[in-house]
Amino acid sequence: MSSERTYHHGDLRRAVLTAALDVIAADGPDALSLRDLARRAGVSHAAPAHHFKDRTGLLTAVAAEGYALFADALAEAPGLQERGVAYVRFAVDRPAHFQVMFRPELHRADDPTLIAAKARATEELRAGVSGLPEAARGEDARLTGVAAWSLAHGFATLLLSGNLSDALEGRTPEEAFRAAAGLVFRPGPPDS
Repeated sequence: MSSERTYHHGDLRRAVLTAALDVIAADGPDALSLRDLARRAGVSHAAPAHHFKDRTGLLTAVAAEGYALFADALAEAPGLQERGVAYVRFAVDRPAHFQVMFRPELHRADDPTLIAAKARATEELRAGVSGLPEAARGEDARLTGVAAWSLAHGFATLLLSGNLSDALEGRTPEEAFRAAAGLVFRPGPPDS
């Protein structure tokens, strides 16, 4: 009976991804082991390899899922500042995805699903910059995008590592990010 349980699982792929996200959130991506994840999912140690091939394949799936969810979160936010808030909220709500997404050495850069999800997220980030008035965008919209990305990513990373607790001063991360972004990205004069 138990051998059947080890070979038949309702949604093994999702179960392994969920277990992986739990491990990453608790101990980081370096703590992942397919054998341990199989044990957690109640399947044979070889079963996860059918869906992910290896540890890198699993981390690639985590990154691709993360970028897709990230793009959805950004798409729902109006304007550059609120996209930055969505960025920070995503990092807080999905720290395991966030950790893996931005460590390219952990996943396969040539994976088509990852490439598509990453491109969609990039477009959503760029849409926030393109929505700025020309005076606020500056002469180099791409560099403005890098500055906005750096601010949101840096804020999120510092927040997740516990380095902003004093700076929050009782504010939510979203409120604190809005205040910080307002200092850096002040609206320019209206376009003529």
